[in-house]
Amino acid sequence: MTETAILDHYVGGSAWAGTSTRTGDVYNPALGTVQKQVRLATASDVSDAVAVAVDAASSWRNASIAKRQQVMFAFRELLNARKDDLAAILTAEHGKVISDALGEIARGMEVVEFACGVGHLTKGAYSENVSTGIDVYSLRQPVGVVGIISPFNFPAMVPLWFFSIAIAAGNAVVLKPSEKDPTAANWMAELFSEAGLPDGVFNVVHGDKESVDALLSHPDVAAISFVGSTPIAKYVYETATSHGKRVQALGGAKNHMLVLPDADLDLAGDAAVNAGFGSAGERCMAVSVVLAVDSVADALVAKVSERMATLRTGDGTRGCDMGPLITKVHRDKVASYIDVAASDGATVVVDGRGIEIDGDPNGFWLGPTLIDKVPTSSTVYTDEIFGPVLSIVRVEGYEEGLEIINASRYGNGTAIFTNDGGAARRFQHEVTVGMIGINVPIPVPVAYHSFGGWKASLFGDAKAYGPHGFDFYTAEKAVTSRWLDPSHGGLNLGFPQHD
Repeated sequence: MTETAILDHYVGGSAWAGTSTRTGDVYNPALGTVQKQVRLATASDVSDAVAVAVDAASSWRNASIAKRQQVMFAFRELLNARKDDLAAILTAEHGKVISDALGEIARGMEVVEFACGVGHLTKGAYSENVSTGIDVYSLRQPVGVVGIISPFNFPAMVPLWFFSIAIAAGNAVVLKPSEKDPTAANWMAELFSEAGLPDGVFNVVHGDKESVDALLSHPDVAAISFVGSTPIAKYVYETATSHGKRVQALGGAKNHMLVLPDADLDLAGDAAVNAGFGSAGERCMAVSVVLAVDSVADALVAKVSERMATLRTGDGTRGCDMGPLITKVHRDKVASYIDVAASDGATVVVDGRGIEIDGDPNGFWLGPTLIDKVPTSSTVYTDEIFGPVLSIVRVEGYEEGLEIINASRYGNGTAIFTNDGGAARRFQHEVTVGMIGINVPIPVPVAYHSFGGWKASLFGDAKAYGPHGFDFYTAEKAVTSRWLDPSHGGLNLGFPQHD
């Protein structure tokens, strides 16, 4: 019998077992089998890793900007050259198809490229002679050790969004990836070492809630970046801020796509399928609700159904359109909403259960599912399902659609499909959502803007990457300076005034 491999942590520039004897199973979702195990760190293990990061941060923060840029450029080149290897890891552990895995890597690389501009993005400002002989200038300096807690749905992209900027800005990082698909984190850490990053600047500690809590409460961790469900994001924010840390915690979503009568329905149909079922719907920016105006709803549902019939669900290595869900438990939970929809009076137009699969029958499969006439009182509408279930909610017009979106507790992403520029402009002004697409179904901003939602989709003031990223991972100092000439002197106990 072949012994199951165990994935160690990566601390101080090499694999490290730590002290914990606990491990977790890592599945291949397309096969439904355990392919390896991953170590689950104790609080003591996390503390040891943070100590390594503290030591590394003290020297890395003093490395020149030129040196940091050289390492970032080298990492980018290595990542680009070996992206196929990383994509294969993502497909094997998450289940997403190879093309989607490569797309994830490409969007992560955008932030690496943005971080290479650290020299411009961390420079301060200078005001000369604000008062006679006095200058004021600002400095941006690294905060120290950054804890990153990343989700299972983007094992490469989300960590790249965070650690690229944190490291470029001069910080050290302790990354706690999802224990469901952890290998990509180690792979990227090893690649960074090859790129010339000093040992201990980038560390990976695997684990579950024990390791998360240890990061949130550790006194030497200055900042926490998190992506996950809203209840956990709220917990992370409240726990970490109570321990004096700066926090950016990105939570869940229920993204709406409003389709007006003048929209190009072929474009809208394509967009609904692409945004609803890409990565098996396991995206925080997935479109999960289409708000269809009554006059075009039947035609739109027909077009979406036609496109869904052409999709091939199966093993991501076989050129399929959509892969499995991450675990059996998650697949079963997502599938349960189909029965809920029927009991709530909705119409199940396409049922993804029991469809023909191009893959092993033991995989965690659920095909694309379309549910029409979903009442907004149903949990199918209110819950973040995080799977390949697309709901159609019928509305009378723009006003009702906008009201439904703004009433949602989430405010991550939304889209409007219309050929009316006035309606689009009004929508972007009136909708209470952080990321908006106009005839674009997945409005993830490019790297030099910032990613993040409103309401229960974001806890903390800082969004991810872009200008917000460098602001978050650096602390500003304002310096007021005067160099006295030999003739100046004397005492003056009055309050300083500008003259």
